[in-house]
Parts: sequence; structure tokens; C-alpha cells
Amino acid sequence: MGWPILLGVFLGAIALLVVLFEWQFRQRPGNQLELTPGEWTWDIQQTNRYRLIGELELINRTRRLEIMVPELAAEVKLLSSGPLDEVRSHIHVTPLHPDASARADGYWFGYIVKVGKTTRLKVAIEITGPDLSQLQTAWIQVHYLTYGPEGRIPKTGHIIYPLQYPDPQILPKGRQTSVGDVFPIRTHLLTNLDDPVEMVKRYVLPHAKPGDIVTIGETPIAIMQGRMRHPSTLKPGWVAKRICYYFLPTSSLATACGMQSLVEVEGAGRVLFAFIVGAIAKAILRKPGVFYQLAGEQARLIDDVTGSLPPYDQFIVYGPENPQAVVDRIQKETGLSAAIVDVNDLKAVKILAATRDLSSNILEQALISNPAGNADEQTPVVLIRTPKN
Repeated sequence: MGWPILLGVFLGAIALLVVLFEWQFRQRPGNQLELTPGEWTWDIQQTNRYRLIGELELINRTRRLEIMVPELAAEVKLLSSGPLDEVRSHIHVTPLHPDASARADGYWFGYIVKVGKTTRLKVAIEITGPDLSQLQTAWIQVHYLTYGPEGRIPKTGHIIYPLQYPDPQILPKGRQTSVGDVFPIRTHLLTNLDDPVEMVKRYVLPHAKPGDIVTIGETPIAIMQGRMRHPSTLKPGWVAKRICYYFLPTSSLATACGMQSLVEVEGAGRVLFAFIVGAIAKAILRKPGVFYQLAGEQARLIDDVTGSLPPYDQFIVYGPENPQAVVDRIQKETGLSAAIVDVNDLKAVKILAATRDLSSNILEQALISNPAGNADEQTPVVLIRTPKN
């Protein structure tokens, strides 16, 4: 065997080792430290003073690596229907480590979260002002720094807490449709602290009759499941940066971050393949929509920033996960037939999931006028009552 062949074998072996090393490197977990939304309670709720208390967890999701948290701080943004000139807020974080005491000066000292372990923290928010009745939402942002195999990585946990709750005993005036009456039901601003079934029990069951149908928008369900990401956590890659330019400006995939959110769910290969085939089908066969058929269900369901109510207009919201299980659970625990739908003002009704006793025709006819609305109505739930009821 001559030296050129030996050199080729040697270089090939080196290339293979590099590929294997890169593959193994990509399989490593990195700084997988997650902050949970936690549990929140009203401590004080007066006309001129609110106090909220939240207990959150930091969870080390890695299997073999310790992750450090050298820095952690929090801030709160208030959303209101009126001016905030005289409203003041203060936020205080207290570490609740299982093996260390908090400092009296409030300093967050560096802490190691061991493999498979957790640590907790308490966040206390004081809000004061002459009249707090116009406050709508507290958007809490917990900024923490992870220190581990991927270096220093800043992360932010987002907790959105509603400060106003409509009276669940008030049923709005119904609207007549060809299949019966529909009642758009107002709720508080739904968050990832809410549960779909408990929400239905609170706002729908006080008015429901046997045989009624409840429908819920797909975006509120996704939000309750925590299926949202702030664009700052996305790093658009080669595919996302290039193909997003070819989508209509109104599409949620027309931005690098919007497209990257799809890439991270379906993979760059599938998205690129769908784009190439879709472009060929549209240009040569005059057949639009092939990309959405090939790129996965999330391609149609992702809402980019500005696509939802504040403060969700700052987030990318995915479509819901396993919607069929959600509607089946609603029916089992409330007795109501249920559906998760995507409806817009263009008379398009897409049914993501429905209990098996429902007719798609009834749902489409009842919802075609989009009774829930697409603005700031905050009526994500619609109660449908057919004539037999």
C-alpha cells in the first residue's frame, strides 16, 4: 500500500473522528437549568396596596453535570388600563436553598444545583398607589445566569400574573347563529399558571346546560401549557435567516425568529425540504400551500410576536400540545362536549381537536362569524347552545 493511500486513510479517519466528536458534542446537555413558574398567592389585596408572593424552583435537568447559578435578580412590569404615574412597585428575591441560609442584605450568592436536584426561591412583589383598580397584569421577569459546560449563559423566566378577574356569574348576551346561540365568555388573562379544566369549571359551568358545547381558542390553550418563547432565547440559524424572506409579511414565519421557532420543533432538514418542494410546486405546478403540508402542523399554528394579547404580543406562541387529550379531559371532568379551534375574521374555522360526539359542521356554523374576536375582547371561550337545549 503506497503512502498516498495511507495518507488518504489517515485523513479519512481524522475526518470521521471529527464528525463523531461533533455529533457527541451536540448530544451533550449543556446548561439545562430550568426555572418553573412556581406557585403564586395574594398576600395583601387592598385598594391601595397589593402584595404577591411566589415560590419558584430551579431544576437541574442534566444527568451528570452540576450547574451553578452565580447571579439572579427579578423585575416586574405592570400593565394597566390607566396611567401608572402614581403606582410604585418593589420586588425582592429570597433564596430558599435546602442547605444554605439567605443573607440579610438580599444578596444572591453563587449556588450549585447538583445533578437531578432543585433549589427554590421566593419572590415578593409590593405594589402601592392611590387606586390600583385599573391594574390588569403583572409581568414578572426572573433573570438568572447559568454557569456550566457551555460557559456563562443568561436566561430569563417569565411569569404573567393577572390582577383582574371578571365575575364568573355574569353570562354575556348570546348571539344567534344558524345552529343555535353562542355566548362569548370573558375570562381573566390566561397564563401558564392556569389549567384548562379549572378555567372551564370557573367560567363556563355556572351557565352550562346539559348538551352545551364549549370551544376554546388554540392560542389560550398553548399559553396555559407554557408553549411560548421569548425571541431573545432563539438564535436563528442559516435556514431560518434565508427562507423567512420568501413568506408574506403577514405570516408568522416571515421573521428569522418566527422561522427558527419552527426549525427547533421540526428540524432544519424538514423545513428546508418543505420549502424547496413547496417552491417548486408553487412555481411549476401552480399549487400553493405545499410547504405547510410538508413542514408539520406547527407551521400553521405558530403565532409570532404581535399575534396575541399583551404581554403575549412580545412572545412567539406555539400551537397546543396533544389537544385531543385536553378536550377529552374537559369532557370527562365537566360533562361538556369540547373543542379546540383556530378561528379568524376571514370566516376560516380550523378544528384542532373535538370530543367524539361533536359534528364539525355544527362547530363551523356556530363559529364562522368569529364570536370570540381577534382583538382585545379577552373572550377565549365560546359556549354553544343548540335548539334542543
